[in-house]
Amino acid sequence: MSIVSEVNSPASHDETAPEIKTTLTSEEIQKLLPHRYPFLLVDKIIDYVPGKRAVGIKNVTINEPQFQGHFPGRPLMPGVLIVEAMAQVGGIVLTQLPEVEGGLFVFAGIDKVRFRRQVVPGDQLVMTVELLWIKQRRFGKMQARAEVDGQLAAEGELMFSLVS
Repeated sequence: MSIVSEVNSPASHDETAPEIKTTLTSEEIQKLLPHRYPFLLVDKIIDYVPGKRAVGIKNVTINEPQFQGHFPGRPLMPGVLIVEAMAQVGGIVLTQLPEVEGGLFVFAGIDKVRFRRQVVPGDQLVMTVELLWIKQRRFGKMQARAEVDGQLAAEGELMFSLVS
């Protein structure tokens, strides 16, 4: 029997192997990230490749607290919150790495971040974050980008450190 047919045969299919989830609901995200309202900035994960990348959604709404003062009459999502939202999507990848399970990652640095368009209430921020490297199971670097309606809103490199 050839290897291909063995792999494809029903007898060799391991039904006990856990299925890899490629999407996550808000409730599932809250099991992975420590953030809570008003600082949880990821509503949904729409694509997830374990150990590599995640794509998350943030629905920007006018009732968020930052819009009371940023800016009255012309609400804009602060750039620092866009970066934080991208970092939280990156946290989904980092918290599920087997060698660092249960740890808390914090920012260690932010490089080459640029803001390309304004993000306003009613926008849907689509954030793609890819793991570039992880060293000594303590430090990681990710490439992040955020888009609205297919237009680049922000991009940059995010560095993380495992604190415990």
